[in-house]
Amino acid sequence: MKGIALRSKVNCDSEYSSLKKVLVVKPSFMRITKVINETQKHYMEDNINIPLALEQHGEFVRMLRSHGIQVLQLPEKRDLHEQVFTRDIGFTIHDRLFVSSMSEQVRRSETEVLKTWLEESFIPYEEVSDSIEGGDVVIDGSTIWVGNSGRTSKQAIKNLQHQLPSCDVVPLALKEDILHLDCVFNILDKDTALVYPPAFTQQGLRKIKSNFEIVPVTKKEQFYMGPNVLSIGQRKVISLRQNKRLNKLLEEKGFHIIPVDFSEIIKSGGSFRCCSLPLVRE
Repeated sequence: MKGIALRSKVNCDSEYSSLKKVLVVKPSFMRITKVINETQKHYMEDNINIPLALEQHGEFVRMLRSHGIQVLQLPEKRDLHEQVFTRDIGFTIHDRLFVSSMSEQVRRSETEVLKTWLEESFIPYEEVSDSIEGGDVVIDGSTIWVGNSGRTSKQAIKNLQHQLPSCDVVPLALKEDILHLDCVFNILDKDTALVYPPAFTQQGLRKIKSNFEIVPVTKKEQFYMGPNVLSIGQRKVISLRQNKRLNKLLEEKGFHIIPVDFSEIIKSGGSFRCCSLPLVRE
């Protein structure tokens, strides 16, 4: 991949501005080998149907490309079974790309693959200290919401505030069984956010409600990653086809829902946002 024609610039100012360039990985070797989140507990025995996961991921990629989005792919590695979730291994804030510090040993080699690709693609990046994963980082202009989860530490959040002095880094404590912030909170536009209220403390929920009109998701919708949609700009939102009530509600609020079946990939604890690392948003 050395020498490919990529601009070195990255940019992401919000979760809902127009997506132009995104990084993904095919689920070629996707498998639950060690249970590392609550969702996987339910599917360990059945595990992952890889041909079906590849088919669903391929449809997701085709949908992105049909909307004019440049989709780039990291090389998939046989021993990296969680690699499809590219959001976790990095995050773009404004014109800076950060490589995550993974808390689970089983996922740490994924960041090495990313760093090699970035270097070969002439894309500068920064590394972080202490455990922090991209699924806990949600961007809304100069406000950066960060989940204090089992994957992202309080110290890492303090460090990020130090690295981003012009931003307001807002921590949100999550209940113990919640994997990442983007599994329970997602910003759809400057006024609207998808939220699973039981995931937060009363103080955290007040912070969210003081900034957004919330669209609450049910426990069942959260299990099927209802908040983990991907906004691609102009109020277009890629959402799980099976979350029909939620999709209808969002359409009534003026969002254009693009339904995609991602049911096989969701078995491992992530959905559309988890499977996409934005490099450039307009």
